[in-house]
Amino acid sequence: MNIYETIAAVMGEIGAIGKTSKNEQQKFMFRGIDAVMNAINPALVKHKLFIVPEILEQIREERQSKNGGMLIYSVCKIKYTFYAEDGSSVSATVIGEGMDSGDKATNKAMSIAFKYACFQVFCIPTEEMVDPDAEVHNVESKEKKELKATAKQIELLHKLVPDEGWAKMIEWAGVEKVEDMTAQKASEIITAKTKKED
Repeated sequence: MNIYETIAAVMGEIGAIGKTSKNEQQKFMFRGIDAVMNAINPALVKHKLFIVPEILEQIREERQSKNGGMLIYSVCKIKYTFYAEDGSSVSATVIGEGMDSGDKATNKAMSIAFKYACFQVFCIPTEEMVDPDAEVHNVESKEKKELKATAKQIELLHKLVPDEGWAKMIEWAGVEKVEDMTAQKASEIITAKTKKED
């Protein structure tokens, strides 16, 4: 069979994959990579179809967790090529994202990418797939979050805030020292102190 006939045959063999794995930290159920591989492997073997991954692009960043630890964040653009017995093939390119405190961020990104490539190429029934358009996320921009107070703002804070109020101000801003304060927090304090004095 050619690749299109083979993929159609594999689709006919794979049943629904439910949410059988649980994320203990955030308390939600999900479909793990093991469940996907266990579900598709017999059909792949039976119809002589195999899949080859190729990482096209990768981005890695270091991020800090809320507990102060270091996390590695990896985004991989991966092309999966599906080969049939006669040598014909078709490819799917997907994005995978993974985060880990050790050396498994890329592994996680590849697992996610493979899982969703299979879900979409084989149209695997999921019993309760949520439409992405049904979810809305409000994300604060990275630039705004990381913008630190300027030297001029810090100089103004020294002039406007009395020595006895310095510790309270730093505590209110949620930082250990004034240099770590965000520009937004510094601006709020300066505005409040200026209005009070006026």
